[in-house]
Amino acid sequence: MRITDVRVAEAPIGSGFSNAVIDFSSMTVSVVAVETDRVVDGERVVGYGFNSNGRYAQTGILTGRLLPRLRACLPERLVDAGTGLLDPAAANAVMRTNEKPGGHGDRAVAVGILDMALWDAAAKAAGQPLHRLLRSRYGLPTPEDDSVWVYAAGGYYYPDGTVGSLREEIRRYLELGYRDVKIKIGGASLAEDVERVEAVLDLLPDGCRLAVDANGRFDLPTALAYAEALSAYDLNWYEEPLDPLDYLGHAVLAEAYPGSLATGENLFAVPEVRNLARHAGLRADRDVLQMDPSLSYGVPEYAAMLSCLDGAGWPPTRCVPHGGHLYNLAVAAAFGLGGCESYPRVFEPFGGFADDAPVAGGRVRPSDRPGVGIEGKADLHRLVRELFD
Repeated sequence: MRITDVRVAEAPIGSGFSNAVIDFSSMTVSVVAVETDRVVDGERVVGYGFNSNGRYAQTGILTGRLLPRLRACLPERLVDAGTGLLDPAAANAVMRTNEKPGGHGDRAVAVGILDMALWDAAAKAAGQPLHRLLRSRYGLPTPEDDSVWVYAAGGYYYPDGTVGSLREEIRRYLELGYRDVKIKIGGASLAEDVERVEAVLDLLPDGCRLAVDANGRFDLPTALAYAEALSAYDLNWYEEPLDPLDYLGHAVLAEAYPGSLATGENLFAVPEVRNLARHAGLRADRDVLQMDPSLSYGVPEYAAMLSCLDGAGWPPTRCVPHGGHLYNLAVAAAFGLGGCESYPRVFEPFGGFADDAPVAGGRVRPSDRPGVGIEGKADLHRLVRELFD
């Protein structure tokens, strides 16, 4: 199996809302197509990849650094000797050659985009859904139930938003089958955010829970003030209260806040996660880690993160990736993670899961289609075909 071409495009996900730090009006994503010489059921195998929301398109890094390395590599180095299929882990290592340590971020995102496409192509060629191929490649057990807990991430700040419109949004998520939800904080005053929290809690049925997300907005005094106010409520977690690299600040906050903290979506490599486990004072019995495989160099780096965390006493069930799309759902199902974020009707067509995989009781099953499952999401499949065909 050989790569014959890789094509790169950009697509907008502009939306008229914001969190506490950024607005999404000019947000873009990269979309790639990895074309191969393998033919299955009369169709040439093409793998598709894209990046999670919140990070802009990576065209320059993709076309100027990563793709030239793949094209210059001997084809046999990118193939698994046992199966003759693409080896995404080998390709991942090739893409990361001649790069200095540190300086993660956009580079990690660019590799993650191609990693998704390579795994999509490899799984399609193998005739397997991605979560099953990952279990095979990484020697992971097959669970009795491969459904994944998901929560509805929304509650953004809209220019004309009200508490009433927030409550209506949450009602729609519950009608879609979600049990647990998340809303933004930090984009308004503490008093206004408390009003939003109480409005949603008043709406949720018994057994459903609310998480809140500050997107790294606060300094430590503000984070502590919110922690004091939020301690009055039984929240699922208090997410990204501080800059993601402020490990000492997290340690101080963990001492003060008895509930669950969540962070990690803006950590992109094993050394950053190792430092989080060493220095942030987080508690493996209650806190949640949200590293996003598609933003952090892809599956090989994410598997190494899980190994690092296991050595520090963190089980994979404490990991719930950011991202809310098909690739991260497959990773969560394969590695037995605690769940996966979801963006119902937000960041379309990239967010969300297969059209025929409804959320039921707050859980969803990954697709049985070969690959990531993009072909099972009609709007996303239509977009990639328009971009590349």
